[in-house]
Amino acid sequence: MQKKIVILASGGGSNAEKIIDRLHSSSEIDVLSVISNNRQAGVFDRVKPYGVPCLWIDKKFYQSDQFLFLISNLNPDLIVLAGFLWKIPKALVQNFPQKIINIHPSLLPKYGGKGMYGANVHQAVKESGDDFTGITIHYVNEFYDQGAIIFQNQVKINATDNVSTIAQKVQQLEHKYFPEVIEKILKN
Repeated sequence: MQKKIVILASGGGSNAEKIIDRLHSSSEIDVLSVISNNRQAGVFDRVKPYGVPCLWIDKKFYQSDQFLFLISNLNPDLIVLAGFLWKIPKALVQNFPQKIINIHPSLLPKYGGKGMYGANVHQAVKESGDDFTGITIHYVNEFYDQGAIIFQNQVKINATDNVSTIAQKVQQLEHKYFPEVIEKILKN
């Protein structure tokens, strides 16, 4: 039986593209839709060649029962947050327990929580003087970045690294491991 995923993204969409690219030829996994809260999100252009339906949503719709109804009708086996910046509504978490995953650009529990995304995380890592950073793929619960950890991988930070080079190293980990982990979850 074919597994189905929905991807939520707010920005450029490089992770969404890597996920779709890996799963595109699979007869076992179908990417039903990419949903974004940003009308100008780069993710729309990135996924267009794959023919995946895209949808823009506003905050009012997102926080309404209509959004829960939309997702419930799609009936995904997994909801993937690929750079999605809004907190997931409690009703969605309750209706899809252990079926919503997120990727975070640090080794949680370090540098997680509200406002900790993108360059904010990498800046905090640089300022901390940590020797390593990385990625965390985790289940989503009702609190920012506090769901059960599924997978982590780390990368060395050099003294010469700046926020941009740290971001590049972390993004390489994201692109390599996020599609793999999604595939493993869906095939188990």
